[in-house]
Amino acid sequence: MAKAAFLGLGVMGYPMAGHLAAAGHEVTVYNRTSEKAEAWAQEHKGKSARTPADAARGADFVFACVGDDPDVRAVATGDHGAFGAMKVGAIYVDHTTASAELARELYETAEKAGIAFIDGPVSGGQAGAENGALTVMCGGDAEPFGKAKPLMDSYGRAVTLIGEAGSGQLCKMVNQICIAGLLQALSEALNFGSKAGLDMETVLEVISKGAAQSWQMENRGSTMVDGKFDFGFAVDWMRKDLRICIAEAERNGARLPATAMVDQLYKNVQQDGGGRWDTSCLLYTSDAADEEDSV
Repeated sequence: MAKAAFLGLGVMGYPMAGHLAAAGHEVTVYNRTSEKAEAWAQEHKGKSARTPADAARGADFVFACVGDDPDVRAVATGDHGAFGAMKVGAIYVDHTTASAELARELYETAEKAGIAFIDGPVSGGQAGAENGALTVMCGGDAEPFGKAKPLMDSYGRAVTLIGEAGSGQLCKMVNQICIAGLLQALSEALNFGSKAGLDMETVLEVISKGAAQSWQMENRGSTMVDGKFDFGFAVDWMRKDLRICIAEAERNGARLPATAMVDQLYKNVQQDGGGRWDTSCLLYTSDAADEEDSV
């Protein structure tokens, strides 16, 4: 069993760190709000640390799941960051959805310090984290990935090395672009069916057995029909992810017209106070558009 640290105990990190502890690893956690780290330590019989450096000191593996590029940089290389305390040969895995540019930068910084860096953003949401069923997309070198994978398997049902540093983040961008388009199409379809007077629960039951089936339809279709959005992956976080996607597209020359449109629709949701709503609330924007058209 390994000695591990986990930095960031949000809705994803808290259960992910819990799965590591349940697998028998010795886990020390850090969270910006120290009370949460202490509560985790008590619940999972682990340890809590006051800084990322304190958590990482002596660890074989350091995992992180925080908010955005500045947060990643803060816990890795900022004041009291983990990199400065990690022993030579240790492995740092960042599960944050962040930019590929930052992943490549931290890979190089880690290499100079004699440690390994893997970018490993995840998909599956809070439920996936709690059930240990996340998809983990990794970028980095094969040897450290091979060492870290057994630990990641404790909370991931599919843990895959995509390619060199930054590849995990690029794969996550592909994932988010797909989700944005799927949710917009599903929202338009459900709005259309509702306006046509169909029983949408019956419609969902039928079309989910055909070519239109998707995870979003299976897991969000009914709640969308019921107008329930106060759960799940927040619009605020999705807009952060789409910002990263659009910025990367500007660098590599890809065109993302649908993604840019969905990003603006989410901006409208935020302006209406729905920043913490689930991303499936695009159905709300379809209804709002219909109301505007009828005025």
